[in-house]
Amino acid sequence: MFSVFLPAESSLKKASVDGLATLPENAIWIDLVKPTAAEDRAVERLAGIAVPTREDMQEIEISSRLYIENGARYMTATLMCNSDSDMPKTTAVTFILAGHRLVTVRYDEPKPFALVEHKLARSCAAAITGEMVLMELLDAVIDRCADILERCGADIDQVSHDIFEPESERHGHAKQYSQILIAIGRKGDLTSKVRESLVSIGRVVTFLSAVMEGVKWSKDMREQLKTMQRDVASLTDHSSYLSNKITFVLDAMLGVVNLEQNNIIKLFSVMAVVLMPPTLIASIYGMNFKVMPELEWQHGYAYALFSMVLAAVLPYFLFKWKKWL
Repeated sequence: MFSVFLPAESSLKKASVDGLATLPENAIWIDLVKPTAAEDRAVERLAGIAVPTREDMQEIEISSRLYIENGARYMTATLMCNSDSDMPKTTAVTFILAGHRLVTVRYDEPKPFALVEHKLARSCAAAITGEMVLMELLDAVIDRCADILERCGADIDQVSHDIFEPESERHGHAKQYSQILIAIGRKGDLTSKVRESLVSIGRVVTFLSAVMEGVKWSKDMREQLKTMQRDVASLTDHSSYLSNKITFVLDAMLGVVNLEQNNIIKLFSVMAVVLMPPTLIASIYGMNFKVMPELEWQHGYAYALFSMVLAAVLPYFLFKWKKWL
């Protein structure tokens, strides 16, 4: 389906288009969402542009994502989707500037689109153009990435607190460790996807800065582009910092798990050493030699039991005194 947005006084309203035969001349923004082949052809005919297919949008070459064709500027960026769920993903979105009209092609529902639609429906500049709508969308995408990174940073801090300052003893918390490792993996995946999106948006902003030299854009829009470039650069650096922090937290968690395993192995080793003397005593008196004076003792059995207990307790307290346990 596709939506057409028209300027109305101080807002941008969604217009109802009957069929695919006509398109209002003052249409500022055409939003294609999971378009059919017929809708693609209709928009191509009405807007005078070539709408890229989903396969074209998946191309990763810069020349296939950022280019100019018949005077229209094509920009494909990778945006975040479902970032609030356990299954975040990225999706390719194409922005097409043809004259002062913006056409967007997408196959998912990135949250910035709904936010910008509601914002412009409330108020917008009187002489709004497709370039202004594009700026609003890019700005909303960058803000969304910043919000995701802030939430991800807070979650990583909580995971770090759970590792280094646990509320209870560590021993026997295999389930808790697995949950922490899962949380670290999810945050690492989310951070990498946000970084991918920021790199893609940064390329779009750089492309716009390069092609606007021959276009009469307002001073405010030029300043907005520069601000976006600085924001993208700072957020990209922050995502790199978070990635390094996630790697550190992961190494720390694995170190804690290794220490826990070493403590368990040490316990088994100590128990083997502790039980070795009693086993030796029991073996001697289990041989049942014919000549064994202790067999004639009245309290020989109690003596053997006492010797085994003493042989087990003494090494244990020796290890505790040496602080080996």
